[in-house]
Amino acid sequence: MYKTVAVKYSPKAKEMAARIEDTANKMEQEGFELVSCSVMPSSKGILVFKRTEADEPTK
Repeated sequence: MYKTVAVKYSPKAKEMAARIEDTANKMEQEGFELVSCSVMPSSKGILVFKRTEADEPTK
């Protein structure tokens, strides 16, 4: 299972890095692993997470 999270407007690099780090740490606690990160020209970030195999529900 994949989940996408948008990071709010962060025009400064240190602020963007802190928001990405905070979001990634929070999502890791929920069983997701960061697989992709893109910073858009609008100074927003798009993070893509994948649920780790151990946490995925069985079918």
